[in-house]
Amino acid sequence: MNDQPTPDPTMTRIGEAVRLGRSGQKVQARTALTALWDEIGADGDAFHRCTLAHYLADLQDTVDAELRWDERALAAVSDLTDDRAQRYLASLQVQAFLPSLHLNLADCHRRLGNAAQARTHLADVRQHLAHLPDDAYGEAIRAAVRDFAADDPTDSRP
Repeated sequence: MNDQPTPDPTMTRIGEAVRLGRSGQKVQARTALTALWDEIGADGDAFHRCTLAHYLADLQDTVDAELRWDERALAAVSDLTDDRAQRYLASLQVQAFLPSLHLNLADCHRRLGNAAQARTHLADVRQHLAHLPDDAYGEAIRAAVRDFAADDPTDSRP
């Protein structure tokens, strides 16, 4: 199986902006991704919307803004099919996106003091853990779930 991404100009632009953000140029990255969001539109390609919103959430200055982008990523994934995701990368499974998306939402709600909503999203994460690949990405998400649970004294599950 070819596990190389198919050329996609929008994904290239998203990747470039993500690299900007990771290099410390957070404002420039946020500006680039926000402009691209405006081009794609709220009803544009679900794969692009999900990916972009997921990364744009990490570039926000407030937890409230981060939460809004994480919610957009989760909403976009509901419109996404495996077929569409696999046109970009053959190994992608939409169900494997859900643990990370819900974990981000759980984290935002925890930081905002919304313990019940955080636990609800954490339960959603656990419900979808079986869809994670058995690789470094999957283990990173599983470790983050364990760490998240360890920070919550009311949650005794791993």
